[in-house]
Amino acid sequence: MGIVLGIESSCDETAAAIVADDRTIVAQAIASQDDAHAPYGGVVPEIAARAHAERLAPMIEAVMREAGVSLGDLDAVAATAGPGLIGGVMVGLVSAKALAMAADVPLMAINHLEGHALSPRLADPDLAFPYALLLVSGGHCQILRVDGVGRYRRLATTIDDALGEAFDKTAKILGLGFPGGPAVERLARDGNPQAVPLPRPLKGSAEAHFSFAGLKSAVLRAHATGQHPPADIAASFQQAAIECVIDRLGHSLGRMAPVPSLVVAGGVAANAAVRSALEGLAAKHGMRFSAPPPALCTDNAAMIAWAGQERLAIGAQADPLDVAARPRWPLDPEAEPVRGAGVKA
Repeated sequence: MGIVLGIESSCDETAAAIVADDRTIVAQAIASQDDAHAPYGGVVPEIAARAHAERLAPMIEAVMREAGVSLGDLDAVAATAGPGLIGGVMVGLVSAKALAMAADVPLMAINHLEGHALSPRLADPDLAFPYALLLVSGGHCQILRVDGVGRYRRLATTIDDALGEAFDKTAKILGLGFPGGPAVERLARDGNPQAVPLPRPLKGSAEAHFSFAGLKSAVLRAHATGQHPPADIAASFQQAAIECVIDRLGHSLGRMAPVPSLVVAGGVAANAAVRSALEGLAAKHGMRFSAPPPALCTDNAAMIAWAGQERLAIGAQADPLDVAARPRWPLDPEAEPVRGAGVKA
């Protein structure tokens, strides 16, 4: 049985995991930094990097001890090499380089987005390539066709804010604290999704992409009036966001060569209402729907270790020990730039 150590430190979760080639998560640990960042309403890069540096080494030791493995038992070490907050990425990648060199095993420098893109296959052994992927998180909102490991074609991205960022900013406006996405989802269950008139940016547009900045601004204006209960604002925001996602995804599916499966991944994929709407869209298009369990939607090291397993399975070469950390790293480097902030994706 081949085993890979995975390390994740791209944002505000410090994580390590041991994953076997039979999809068994042998051991894993995740340390959240929510309390450290909560006073600021968002992630502070310097605080995140220091926390990674303090926590990662003992966490790796504990995970390997729990798994009952030593360095000599590893087949590879995989670590997020970008995109992300560069200080945190460097902490994880440097640790992985040292471990790979000490164990004399391949180093796999993993694109964090590829970790998300392949994570559904860790939990769903029947999910085969190709598939359509909606990748939704705090920093990214993209539609991709996934033809295989390392083979991604981006069909759409956001021209401004990512969906997860819009959830977090809505939570901040409503005073719900950090992290915001789960808080908005909980509050929305008690609200009327039709109570607050909010825009659906780009809905029905011939343009393929997403936009959530206008929706976020509309939430701020609605809250400022004092006329709407927070639960109604949360529910109306979530409904508007879902309608935008379903419309934009339907647009891309109509332009894509048919694939058997629709897949969602990333932090926002943990939202039950979003998942339910996507499942309905998949059924409408006669597609199989797949989503990782919520624990694999947010940032975690098991998905990074699994991406390493996927690369080993296709005979991918190890990365050199001088591979650089990257704050930006698109899954599809050949994708045409789009207007606005979408060029970052």
